[in-house]
Amino acid sequence: MTISQRLRHLPLLGLAFAAPLHAQSEAALRQAFEGHNVTVKLAMPGTEDGVDIYPLDNPPLDYPRYADRLKDNGTALRYGETVMVTKVKVKSKLIEFQLAGGGYGTMGDETSPTVTVADAPKTTREKNLEGELRRESDPVKKRQLKEELDDLRKERERENARNRAAVAEAQEQKKENIRQRRLEGGSRFNIRYREGVPSSAVSPEAVRQALAAYLDFENMDRESTPLQPANIADAPSPGSGLPRKGMLLADADAQLGTPLKTAQRMEGKLRVVTRVYSGASGRVTAEFVEGVLIKYTVTSD
Repeated sequence: MTISQRLRHLPLLGLAFAAPLHAQSEAALRQAFEGHNVTVKLAMPGTEDGVDIYPLDNPPLDYPRYADRLKDNGTALRYGETVMVTKVKVKSKLIEFQLAGGGYGTMGDETSPTVTVADAPKTTREKNLEGELRRESDPVKKRQLKEELDDLRKERERENARNRAAVAEAQEQKKENIRQRRLEGGSRFNIRYREGVPSSAVSPEAVRQALAAYLDFENMDRESTPLQPANIADAPSPGSGLPRKGMLLADADAQLGTPLKTAQRMEGKLRVVTRVYSGASGRVTAEFVEGVLIKYTVTSD
C-alpha cells in the first residue's frame, strides 16, 4: 500500500475508534448521573423537546424559544424542584440529560387529541325513497314519499349531531388528559454542539459545567449511591386510585387492573365500551367513547 493510500484510510480509522470512545464516555455519564437527584434552577417545559443549551454560544440558552415551549406545553418541573436523572444519552450533535422521565411526547405517548367518527350513512329505505321519488308522477304519492324521506334525513342529521357532541366531549377530555400527562412526564436538557459533540464534552465534569447555571448538583453530591427506580414517581399500581376523564382505555386498564366485566354497544356510528373494575375506592364503572374515558361512577362493592 502506498503512502497516499494509507493517508486516505486514516479518516476511516478515526471513525472506527470514535464510536467506541463515545460509547465508553456515555457509559461513564450514565454511571455518574443516572439515579441521582438534582434540583432545577428554572421551570422546565412538559415536552420531550425540553430545554436546548448551546455551551459554545453566548448566551447558551435561546430564551424566546424556551418561553414558547413553556407556553405551548406547560411547566412539568418547577424552579427549586428536586427530581431524578433518569437517562443520559450521547448523540452525534447533542447530549440528552433526561429528568423524571425525559418529557412527554416520546414514542408511545399520545400527542393528538383528535377523535373522529364518520357521518351516519343513508339507510336502504332512504336510498329507495330517493329512487321512488324521482320516478313517481302522482302529486299526492310524491308528497307522501317526500315527507317520509325528509323524516329519515332529519333523523340521520340528529344522529350525526349526537355523534358530533360525543366526539367533541371525548376530544376535550383527551386534550385534558394529554395536558395533565405532559405535566407529569418530566423534561430534559439537550446540550447541543452545532459541529458535533467534541470528545472533551463527554465527561461528567463537562456536563456539570454546561448545566451549572440551570441545575443544582448538591443533592447528587450528598448521595453515596444512586436511588433505586422505586423512588421514581411511577404510575399508580393496578387496583388503586380513581381514573381521570380523558384517559385512554389502555391507561385505565394499567391503573385499575383487569376489568371484571366488559360490554360494548354502538351509539350511531360511535363505539361505546363499558368496563367494570374493582378498585380501592369501590366498584368503578367506566364508559369509553372511541377508546377515550368520558365518564365513570364509583359504587361500594
